[in-house]
Amino acid sequence: MLQPWTSWGDAIDREVKWYFRCPVEHGYPRFVYLTFMDGNYQAIANRSSLIPATQNGMGIISYLKYYAYKGKKDPRPLQMARYMGDYLVKEAITPDTGKYPHFTRSTGWQEKFPQPPDCGSQDDKPCEIEADKGGIAGYALLLLFEETPDEKYLQQALQNARVLAANMREGTATNSPWPFRADYRTGEPRGEVSGDMSFILRLFDKLIEHGHPEFKPSRDKLWEWIKKFQIPNLTQDGLLWVQFFEDHHELDNRTAWSPLNLARYLIEKQDALDPYWKQDSRALIEFVNRRFITVRDGVAVCGEQTNDMDPWGGILSTYGAVLAMYSKATGSNEFKAVARQALNYCLYAVNDDGCPGDQATKSGRGGWQEDAHTDKLHNLLDAMTAFPEWAK
Repeated sequence: MLQPWTSWGDAIDREVKWYFRCPVEHGYPRFVYLTFMDGNYQAIANRSSLIPATQNGMGIISYLKYYAYKGKKDPRPLQMARYMGDYLVKEAITPDTGKYPHFTRSTGWQEKFPQPPDCGSQDDKPCEIEADKGGIAGYALLLLFEETPDEKYLQQALQNARVLAANMREGTATNSPWPFRADYRTGEPRGEVSGDMSFILRLFDKLIEHGHPEFKPSRDKLWEWIKKFQIPNLTQDGLLWVQFFEDHHELDNRTAWSPLNLARYLIEKQDALDPYWKQDSRALIEFVNRRFITVRDGVAVCGEQTNDMDPWGGILSTYGAVLAMYSKATGSNEFKAVARQALNYCLYAVNDDGCPGDQATKSGRGGWQEDAHTDKLHNLLDAMTAFPEWAK
């Protein structure tokens, strides 16, 4: 059995302290506006694209969880979350025109304040957005509003949700309620299926809790599609689980991220969301087990997507966290040891000084900031919350 090189609590504390030392320029720590940052807090040459919604949305969630985990005594984690929220609200939105006005951008370019109207990068066209990334950003901003409370975060969450509701279409056996990509000016779609619907569902649910019943019809239609079409598709061709990552567009590119994050939400809400949450969350986990697991250095690890089976930090930590949460919620040991091993492996990407690499299969410092840090920290915290003894 792979042993951790240090305790989990120590590893994440070292990592967070490394990010606390990140230089602040243009009003933000560099990792907020650099997706590709090296171990010296410098931009990586020839990699100037940015994924603001996923990187900073998941980062807000991570730092709010860390803030709570540490007893809300240190204001620095909350400030880090605010840096990321401020960037999303001020710098990474579409113009106030078209079908997706004032909507959070999925991609852009490093060191742009604000992002220009034609900032689409990676596999986005210049004027494209990704609807599901508006769900991630909106949900994260709503959590930030609950903690601060700063009205600008609520208003952007509401804007994203209203734009999503206005552009919702009928979900079927061959298309999701939103396309994966759309031109924010015209609404022209590209990619009929967007596999990650869980964060739009989270956004609608949370806004309804905050007294905005206008989103209930859209929320109910979305949940009906997930239950009627998307979950049953797990045992079919899996083509309702394609397309999440900003740098890919292949129409048959199934991902592990989307089913695992829906499983997480089912485990969190349980009967309040789905009376069959145990069966459905297990089906989601088994879909990932069948399609994305390889063995590296004797450890079962989770690959990211059909077209990239490497266990990047974001997906590997997601896999470990969701399996840990499932084990805790159900009392089953079926996946418990697998979860712990995956997370032990994941933490070998953290260097002695706290600087993380983006995957543990090779030594390194920095890289994709989503995989190195912002979409990893919250997963370790979820697993440590499920099994506090793992942190020691």
